[in-house]
Amino acid sequence: MSVQPYPLHFKPEFKERVWGGRALEKFGFEVPAGAIGEGWMIADHPNGVSHVTNGAFAGKGLDEIREAVGEAWFGSKGASGNGRFPLLIKLLDCNDDLSIQVHPNDTYEKLPQGELGKTEMWYVLDAKPDAKIIYGLKPGVDRAAMAKAIEEDRIMDCLQEVSVKAGDTFYIPAGTVHALCAGVLVAEIQQNSDTTYRLYDYNRPGLDGKPRELHIEDSLNVTAYEGAGAERMDTSSAVPGEWLTLAKSPYFKTDKGIVSGSWSLSTTPDSFVIVIVCEGSGTIGWESGMVDAQAGDCFLLPANLGGYTLDGSMTVLRSLVP
Repeated sequence: MSVQPYPLHFKPEFKERVWGGRALEKFGFEVPAGAIGEGWMIADHPNGVSHVTNGAFAGKGLDEIREAVGEAWFGSKGASGNGRFPLLIKLLDCNDDLSIQVHPNDTYEKLPQGELGKTEMWYVLDAKPDAKIIYGLKPGVDRAAMAKAIEEDRIMDCLQEVSVKAGDTFYIPAGTVHALCAGVLVAEIQQNSDTTYRLYDYNRPGLDGKPRELHIEDSLNVTAYEGAGAERMDTSSAVPGEWLTLAKSPYFKTDKGIVSGSWSLSTTPDSFVIVIVCEGSGTIGWESGMVDAQAGDCFLLPANLGGYTLDGSMTVLRSLVP
């Protein structure tokens, strides 16, 4: 079927997590019962697919749409190597601490069949006053030191704790040991991968009452002890009508924009554009229509959409394949 390009709005796929809560309700989503830690907002993965709520493709999953429209909508760079949509967009509600974890890169020989590595970034949407995260190793920690600390149940001695506030952003290349801690709500932009190696989980039971699996050997193998290029940023310098680049990786480039009134923009044939509304509200207009946008909404703008306009009073993140 021939469908004119338009901004796709998605219904999230929600995931219960031992560390989750109810904070995603504040965006007006119908959040299922339980400790909901993740909303997979734009997802095309065997473990979760998000479905479109609007327009000609309403009700269809991103996997079906990808097969129907291909490169025309997703762009010459937006068709990933493993055939799936290249990025996975999530909102995370951390009501409790996440496990200490690390992700592999694309070349790790023990990756599950069909999986990619996982480079990602976080943008902090909300944070309690004393919120913090685990972000990287202390200087001088090598594999031997980390292995010994794990054996002696004192891995926290090896890790850097960082205070966080709303608007902070963290780039987390594969190999960076990290963990979100209680009291933060984040938008996560990542490679389309669900491979996580856990180093430590506070000796707590999972949702099934049993301890969650740890992956010590894989974690020690994939950790970048000399650093992988992780960078953090306070984004309060963003000004209306200009993009502030937050993270640039081989997989995604993400910018922060403050919309105050009308802002005319355009897609290019290279890549789709993902727009995440962090706060405020407004509209996204294009040649043949307009869609309302409010905090928590995530849109996929096709590469062949062309000119579009962000209007209203809102803070947005824009991500594309560089």
